[in-house]
Amino acid sequence: MVDEDFIKKLIKDRENLTLDLKLKITSKRKIAKTISAFANTEGGIILIGVSDKGNLVGIDIEEEKYMINSANEEYCVPQAQISFEEFTVWIDKKNQTDENEINLLLAIIKKSKPIKIFVKENGKTQAYFRKKDQTLSESNYL
Repeated sequence: MVDEDFIKKLIKDRENLTLDLKLKITSKRKIAKTISAFANTEGGIILIGVSDKGNLVGIDIEEEKYMINSANEEYCVPQAQISFEEFTVWIDKKNQTDENEINLLLAIIKKSKPIKIFVKENGKTQAYFRKKDQTLSESNYL
């Protein structure tokens, strides 16, 4: 179960082998590479609505889900298994109104075993992997 302590721990841990922080998803192709990398390594979490410095900025949850799901459908072969956890924090805990609300999204990518998840682009397919906090193509990973 996701709670505020879990979110704070993720942010404190910083980006690593199994965590990527995103302000928002701006490129389906780029996020497909991250999805492939997590699925081909240990699985992982993309926390959306947080800056690289750990500041909570909030997002439109439905828009971000759409971007991730469509990236998975359009670019990943076969598609990765992804689940979502939505989370809301309030800037002012005593005044929990829409104006004080920040929405975050966790996209949880399951490890794909034994099948690799490839990203198709420009008529080619390429597998990606995670090394520390980086997403690397298979040729750069080995």
